[in-house]
Amino acid sequence: MINQIHVKGYKSIKDTRIELTPINILIGSNGVGKSNFISFFKLLNEIYEKRLENYTLKKGSESLLYFGHKITPEIEGYIEFDRKKGYKFTLEPTEKYTLFIKKECGRFVNGSGGASATFSHKSNLKESEFRRENDESNYLQNFKIYHFHDTSVSSKLRTPSMITDNIRLREDGDNLPSFLYFLQEKHPKHFKRIERTVKTIAPYFDSFHLLPDRLSENRISLEWRATGHPDFPFNAHHLSDGTIRFIALATLLMQPDLPKTIIIDEPEIGLHPVAIHKLSGLIQKASAKCQIIVATQSANLVSHFNPSDIITVDRMNNESVFDRPDEAQLESWLEEFTLGDLWLKNMIKGQPF
Repeated sequence: MINQIHVKGYKSIKDTRIELTPINILIGSNGVGKSNFISFFKLLNEIYEKRLENYTLKKGSESLLYFGHKITPEIEGYIEFDRKKGYKFTLEPTEKYTLFIKKECGRFVNGSGGASATFSHKSNLKESEFRRENDESNYLQNFKIYHFHDTSVSSKLRTPSMITDNIRLREDGDNLPSFLYFLQEKHPKHFKRIERTVKTIAPYFDSFHLLPDRLSENRISLEWRATGHPDFPFNAHHLSDGTIRFIALATLLMQPDLPKTIIIDEPEIGLHPVAIHKLSGLIQKASAKCQIIVATQSANLVSHFNPSDIITVDRMNNESVFDRPDEAQLESWLEEFTLGDLWLKNMIKGQPF
């Protein structure tokens, strides 16, 4: 599990250190920095995958540095996981508006006394060498930000996928049919649980009907059967936006081999309140096996969690400020109101006023 993360000089985050728990629900008004915090994990993953130059070439170093290089000369980051391991880095801009690794190092905490050792100390790198020298750094490999926002006619959620593309569910749901087919064939119990969960929020849905395409067996579509009409084949284009998003979320959170960390950006978009209630239960259950980080603006979703699960995000003095609600102060209020109610009443932070 990620224990803490320290971010300095990145986008709207001037300098913050956050302790993380099994469930971390980020709430706040528009533009305060929730997405910036989430995107920091994307930066970590790009560093790990040796794609820093290409990533910053597209983004531009000025958009990543807090108010640009004239105010912020470098980005610093540190992430500690499993109470024993950590990764620290410093990035500096180049004349081509990309970023290079000024220095990076790993840390290992040894013994109950907390003695630590630094290893893999490198400097002035175009791309990271942390992956090559530290096999246990797969936390960084798993930092994928899942967002199933695009449900248009041509979206990746609705199109066929390669049947062998089933190693993991992709961040945008591009391989949803093939991943579900893999679960159907290799993990039928988990597959049936996903089907039953989908039926609880979509009563017209009876079951998936997943088979390779007869004319192109290397492709598969998301086909399903409707209740009372077992002989008529429906596909992904017959699913509502909210239903197909929920199918992707349920698949992500109910798969047998969960990633160590699951990061989801605004999962509540397009979901019915009943589906949001069901989603909160899936998040809580998955958090027993992996760490969950979610950015949301849904008071309904927030209502299903405890104050200790919440991270409020506000914009103060031109920087993002992260905090956790005081559970003791809210205890009496929570006897009559939900946490979402208290958020809307401005009893906790994370509001635009």
